[in-house]
Order: sequence, then C-alpha cells, then structure tokens
Amino acid sequence: MPREGILVRTPYERITDEQVQQIHHASMEILKDPGLISFNKEAAEIFHSNGADVTTVSSGNNPCWLVRIPEELVLSAVDSANKTVKLGARNLENILIMKGDEPRVFFITGSETNTWLDVDFQTYVRKSEPATEIRVPEFHPRRGTVADLCKSAHVCEHLQTVDGYIRTVNIQDKDITEDNKDVNKFFASLNNTTKHVMSGLTSLKQLDNVVRMAELIVGGKEQLKENPIISFITCLVKSPLQFVEDTTDTFIEVCRRGLPVVVSSSPQAGTSAPIKEAGIMAQINAEVLAGITLSQLVNKGTPVLYGSVPVRARMDTLGDSYGSVETSQYNIDCVQMARFYKIPNYSTSGVCDAKVPGQQSSIERLFSDLVVTLSGPQFLHCAYGLLDCNAIFCLLQAVLDDAHFQMIKFFLKPALIGEKEIAETLKQIREVVATPQKMYIRHIRSVMRSGEISSPYPFEGDLANDNVFALAYERMNELLAKPVEHIDSVTTSKIFQEIPGLLPRLNVYEERR
Repeated sequence: MPREGILVRTPYERITDEQVQQIHHASMEILKDPGLISFNKEAAEIFHSNGADVTTVSSGNNPCWLVRIPEELVLSAVDSANKTVKLGARNLENILIMKGDEPRVFFITGSETNTWLDVDFQTYVRKSEPATEIRVPEFHPRRGTVADLCKSAHVCEHLQTVDGYIRTVNIQDKDITEDNKDVNKFFASLNNTTKHVMSGLTSLKQLDNVVRMAELIVGGKEQLKENPIISFITCLVKSPLQFVEDTTDTFIEVCRRGLPVVVSSSPQAGTSAPIKEAGIMAQINAEVLAGITLSQLVNKGTPVLYGSVPVRARMDTLGDSYGSVETSQYNIDCVQMARFYKIPNYSTSGVCDAKVPGQQSSIERLFSDLVVTLSGPQFLHCAYGLLDCNAIFCLLQAVLDDAHFQMIKFFLKPALIGEKEIAETLKQIREVVATPQKMYIRHIRSVMRSGEISSPYPFEGDLANDNVFALAYERMNELLAKPVEHIDSVTTSKIFQEIPGLLPRLNVYEERR
C-alpha cells in the first residue's frame, strides 16, 4: 500500500473562485504579452513549431528569443498533463500517489543547502547556584559533505512524518566534481532511504548515469516507468519570465524520458515579481504554466508537478524573507491555482529566516507548516531542517520538525462522532452522574489505547528547565543508531561496475571488508 499522507477534508482557501479565474486570465495575458524571453534555442523552436509566436531578440554571443504563448496551447497542455502523479520508492509501502484534485498532503524534506549546521552541548555552572549545571547547545556551521547527506537520508528514513526525501545538503567534498556530483548525491540518498528521492541535476551529462542507476535498482527501464523511484526538480524559469539555457536543457531531456519532473518557479515579491499579491500570483502562475506547456509539447503525458516557491523580499535588505506571513499566503494561493488545473502541487513551508534553531525558527516554521498544510498541497517540501532562508540545514531541527508534524497530523485527523459514539457517551454520562465521585477517570484507559488522545510533546522538560534541544539531540542519535535498509550487495556491485564516478567509500559492503 502507498503512503497514506494526510487528507485535508476542507482545505483552507484564501482566494475566491472568481479571484482564481482572474489570476488565470491575467496569466494568459502575460504569456501572450509580454510573453517570455527564452535563452534556450531548443525550447524556442519547440514552441514555434507548435504555434507560438517566436521572434529573435538577440543573435549575438547570448542569443535569445521572445516567446508568446497562445491560450489554447496552454490549455491543451494542462489538459494532457497527468492529473495523478506517482512517485515510486525502493520500499513499495513508501510510494506516493498524488491526485491534483485531492488535498492529500505528503511531507517532504529539502532543499540543497550549502551549509550543514552541527550541534554539540557544553556544560556551564550557574553563577547564582554553583551546584546547578546547565547544558547549552552550541551550533557550528560548515560545508556539507557526502557523509552528511548519507546521515540526513538515514535519519529521515526513520522520521515518522517524512513521506519523501529531497537531498538536503550540497555535497562539497574535495573529490566531488561537476562530473561526479550527481551520481554520488543520488546514490547516497537512495542507499540510505527507501522513500522516494528527488533532486536537481548539476550536469545534464550525468542524467543517463543517474537514470541507469535507478533502472539497476528497480530492475530495468519498464520497471522504472512503473516505479519511478527518482524525480527531478528543474528551475527552468528565472523570474521574471525567462527560460534559462542550461536548466531548460535538463528539463527537456527529463521530459523525453517520461520521468516525474517539477516545474519550479521562485519569484521574490518586490524584486523579481510585483510586490502586490495579485501581481506575484499572476506572474508565478504564468511561469509555471509555461513550463508545464513545454513539458507536454516535448512529451505528452509527462508527469509534472506545479512547483511553487514564492517568497517576499525583506524591506531592509531586499533579501528573501521566508518567515514573512506573505510567503505563506503566496504558497496557499499557488495551491489553489494548481488545484484549479487539477495538477499536483509542489509547495513550500517550514522555511524560516533564523540562522539557528530557537524561538524564532520554531514560530516561523510551525506557523507556515500549519497554514500551508491546511490548504492541502500534495507535495509539501522544505519542511524539515531548513534555516536561514534555505541556506542552512540542521539535522537537529529536522528532528524537531518531525515532532511538529506529528502534532499537525493529529490535529487533522477526522472527528470520531457518530451514532455509536453518541450512544456510548449517553450511557457513560448516565453511569457517571449516578456515582458519588462523578468522575470519568475509569473510562480514560480504553481511549488511550485506541490512539484517540494526543501524546505529550516528545521533548518536554521537567517544567523548570527547557531541555528541548538536549532531548531532540538524544532522539537524533537514537535514529542514527537504527539500521538502514541499504541497496542489496548484488545491485550495489552492478551499480559500481556500470556507473562511473561513484566514490568507493559509499559502497558499504566494501567498507565492511
């Protein structure tokens, strides 16, 4: 059975049906005028051969073309795009089935940060009470490594609420190059989690090797089509309204192979998109629809996700402000637009502006996690461990986030109210009222066993001391001590024989000898 996710029975909607239509029509106007600038020749040719108005803007060293996309071309592409997208997994119980019109939410990690945040604890003596020792967390940022990526995938395999895995850290070991980064980050992820693995590509030249690796794991090309254990993130649109050259090349090739792909757009309101909500929504919707249209022109039926990573600019520095309320508002609007087209939505929550775990990060993360989840996106990424506007990943924070999502999932469980429950309640009340004590205590135990009562916060201290970080750190190490279901030795051997560039130290079977 696939993973269940969490079904949001009455999703929260910020904008009305009329406003959805207004954004849709504005996006159609944008795609016709001004259209998009394409720095990718092949994309421009594909659009031109399918009826779009394409004119040359520059033919010099940096050639580009103006692409004006007619509405009928967009609507035809939306119609042909899969309304149900399957993301496979090594363990079939971790498969994700996403329906564009069903607000069933899956919680996913992400994104590829450059910085890994270590944590350790120092013991200090309280001056006012010399006999009292206090453990204080200290955070140490450093460059991420392939070992960190393995560790992250290992822990996320065991986090209860994580439904799928996006690589969390950019591997920057000295022996990692552009020619071998992609195969190593995919293998490190796949070998340490049995959940679905999604990532971007550093080099298009490595696409065939990554796909071949996945084929070896599942048993062949047809098996990979049936169980696509990998998928790809492609930021082919640079806001405002530009197809970039290299990522669009990658996007086209992934579509040709029929593998699941995300059209991801990340405009910043105030700089690369209008500051008002109507403006950024009309633009991001146009950008995503342009990518979806290209996917269907390349290969009709390509499984594609409507990817939204909108953010508001900080007013003081013009940097990203993922912790702002507007960022969550934009994402909720995008969920509604994706549902309007019945295409599964790759949405964003859980990102914050704080650089270390603490009160600010908890407040910003939990707020966005809760409100965006309530809107019912199918694929909610960036939800674990990210800090400093996606620049830092902290494994301790990911463990804390898992606890928060357990609370959210419990909150969204359907209410157990029916004829049976009402009849039992009436009987119980009559019995209790007839007793001298008039207490319901003896009825608690059976309800506790049924899972109908939420658990205490798992990192609860002794009330006098806040031990959240220390307890979460212990939990993190418990998860790291758990075994991982690695790819079997025979398949691993084939992968290392056929796929060039893999680091020998990633072969756990060789390491054990």
